[in-house]
Amino acid sequence: MDHTPAMIDVARKTASRTGRVGLVVCALALTSALAVAQEKTKPPAEDPGFFATVGRWFDQSVDNINAGARRKRDRVLNLGHDAGVAARATVDSAKDAADAVGRIPNTRVVVGHEKCRIAPNGAPDCIAAAYAICKKKGFKTGKSVDMTTAEVCPADVYLAGRNSGPRCHTETFVSRALCQ
Repeated sequence: MDHTPAMIDVARKTASRTGRVGLVVCALALTSALAVAQEKTKPPAEDPGFFATVGRWFDQSVDNINAGARRKRDRVLNLGHDAGVAARATVDSAKDAADAVGRIPNTRVVVGHEKCRIAPNGAPDCIAAAYAICKKKGFKTGKSVDMTTAEVCPADVYLAGRNSGPRCHTETFVSRALCQ
């Protein structure tokens, strides 16, 4: 087979084109391989790692503790304010009560010991006991200010070493009364 110069020229051009196409294909393959290698060396964005996760957990815990401390501090500050308001109101009420008692002529608190009767509903009725204490001291009327209760039992209950039982009952006494 004879090779004519035209055929040799066509063969050269084809070889040249094939070589260039091969170079382009090799360049693309090399670039793709480099890109794949770089991606394999990068850590994935979704998995930050154990230490980063623990660090983020500590940061969130500190933020939660700080927020709780701020809430507690605010409650304490409000409690102090509320206590101050209540104390001022109590002092004002005490002053008003002292002024009212001071303005009432011939009013005294009298000490005594008078037993209260039992009302029909079973509760102690100490109105008559307060009147009785005040009348003994020369006043006309009175209201109970302080009362005392005691469990009263027969002597044989106490001698048996008990201090309560079915035969024991509660008694209420007026120990101080506001008399006029």
